[in-house]
Amino acid sequence: MFRYCLNTGTISGQKLSLVDELKTASKAGFDSVEPWMREIHEYRKTNGSLKPLRECVADLGLSVESAIGFGKWAVEDEAERRAGLDEVRRDMEALAELGGKRLACPPVGATDKPIDLSRFQERYEAVLKLGDEFCVQPLLELWGFSANLSKIEEVLKIAATAAHPKAAVLLDVYHIYKGGGNYEAMRLLSQQALPVLHLNDFPSNPPRETIKDADRVFPGDGIAPLDKILQMVDRNGGTILSLELFNRNYWAMPALEACRTGLMKSVAAVAHALS
Repeated sequence: MFRYCLNTGTISGQKLSLVDELKTASKAGFDSVEPWMREIHEYRKTNGSLKPLRECVADLGLSVESAIGFGKWAVEDEAERRAGLDEVRRDMEALAELGGKRLACPPVGATDKPIDLSRFQERYEAVLKLGDEFCVQPLLELWGFSANLSKIEEVLKIAATAAHPKAAVLLDVYHIYKGGGNYEAMRLLSQQALPVLHLNDFPSNPPRETIKDADRVFPGDGIAPLDKILQMVDRNGGTILSLELFNRNYWAMPALEACRTGLMKSVAAVAHALS
């Protein structure tokens, strides 16, 4: 089974408030959202509490399935890593107050030089223990452009060897391609191991070596093997498909139009894959 989620980065160029992003997602037909932690912290700073935002989410019939954080939990420098874990803690505390379920944990700050995977395992386990405190599941996120965690086999190895039952990964159609494109490994992932998948597509040009986040396109408008990807994920129980795009052409559209188009194309991609 698939559910459809809006990553608010998809309409971040329209410069809406977080509340207006939530309203737009609901009106477009999404049943859940994946906001960015900086939006959540900004809302709490302005309003003094996340309670009204939690009530807004519920009133709109949405759920906060995940959120995007940028704590530097994986870096080599110990002092910087401690500060990064403190940021992760603040993110999880706020997310728990909002009723959010998961936190994306990419290798922020550890993208330039390769680091031994065993050290990533230890550091991810520390994040998992923080998640236990707040009932928030940290998802190990693949970043295709990074010197670390850029390939499925890397994030799978860390998640599989982490001594924690809630270890899981967050994959992205574009980032898998950027990091080398081993989509076949997705056949190994249950819904429990892949609770969220960032859904998008990418064109044939620019080539993989130079393609960037902003080049992502709506599902079905590029060359990604979406049929294969969605079929493998469906056979393993499905997942939450979170539409994540940073395309300036879509940012130039009215936010509601961009959301409706993205949802329509996401649903169509699933229907085509499973037909």
